[in-house]
Amino acid sequence: MKPRRKPAALRKPDQFPAENVLAGLSTPRLLALGRELEQFHFVGCDLSEANLSGVRFEDCLFERCNLTNARLGGAALQNVAFADCKLLGLNFGACQDMLFGVHFDLCQLRYSSFAGKKLAGMRFGQCNLMEVDFTNADLSGAAFASCDLTQAIFHDTQLVGTDFTTATHFSLDPEANNLTGARFALAGLPGLLDKYGLVVE
Repeated sequence: MKPRRKPAALRKPDQFPAENVLAGLSTPRLLALGRELEQFHFVGCDLSEANLSGVRFEDCLFERCNLTNARLGGAALQNVAFADCKLLGLNFGACQDMLFGVHFDLCQLRYSSFAGKKLAGMRFGQCNLMEVDFTNADLSGAAFASCDLTQAIFHDTQLVGTDFTTATHFSLDPEANNLTGARFALAGLPGLLDKYGLVVE
């Protein structure tokens, strides 16, 4: 049997036509651009509570934007990056599965959900992932680089080869998740032993 290949990571979008670099947009102005948005760079936009249902974003970057409690039902996020964004309470599980691909750096994702999503090879960089729901998600080969996973929910989650070496405050049940080949630092071992009431000194 051949060893499983590490999923190839999508290249973050970083090339945008000058006319597609837009700062300070409100929700009505963004939606006025249309339902198919490709190669846009949004900077400093307040899109909290926005209804983005059914909108397709492809090769887009959101930088220093607030999308707290935005609605994503049926939205398509196809190679979309978020940098230094506030993304509280978002249900990414409601997004279309086809070509779903996202990147997160320095983002606040508290209370969000990725339940049931295929996130193989994804990298979360320096993100607040407190109380995020990863139930039944596929995070094979993913990395949580310097992320806070306090009370994040992992259940029936595929964590094959997932990198937790610099993540903090996670709690994982080895009997309820597939942790084959997952990587941990010694300091993170207590997060695997919580349910057993063991003490590591």
